[in-house]
Amino acid sequence: MAQGREAKGNARHADHIPLDAVLSVFEGRDDHARPVTASDVIQTVGCSRRTAHNKLNELVDRGTLKTRKVGSRSRVWWIPITDPLDGVLAEPSAGPPVEDVDLPGTGKTLESRQAALRAAYEYLQEHPEAKKSDFLQEVFSEYPAEYETAEGWWNAIQPALAQLPGVDPPEERAHVWHFLGG
Repeated sequence: MAQGREAKGNARHADHIPLDAVLSVFEGRDDHARPVTASDVIQTVGCSRRTAHNKLNELVDRGTLKTRKVGSRSRVWWIPITDPLDGVLAEPSAGPPVEDVDLPGTGKTLESRQAALRAAYEYLQEHPEAKKSDFLQEVFSEYPAEYETAEGWWNAIQPALAQLPGVDPPEERAHVWHFLGG
């Protein structure tokens, strides 16, 4: 019977723990790169494990925190770092240095081919192992760059793509392009 009252007391106490109290655990760390565990929240806020998990997961649902499982029964949380330039460099010149790569055309034609190259590069970043057919299906259809055929498009894009940072083109007779980072 006493256990039931204690559980009800904890449930009421959980309602009174503001999300800001949980966030203060993140702000109070000496090393802001270190993720937080539920135990960190329990020790700092003084709540049950269930309450800590509920509050942390609520912050994940709101987009304030990110989480990741790190063992069979362990999980960590962190405040995601956002790029202060996100949205600021959304102009055509943002992204890889495609302006320095030799592509055929001038004016609007060159701009559309640079946009196609940029899209192919971004596709490879998102899919670090991609085949020619993947580029043709996923990128050419959206960015034809004034080419009438996929083959013509690929003949212009693939040598330019190979010049961009972090791109590892396939060896002779191989088919898979790799993105190594950069």
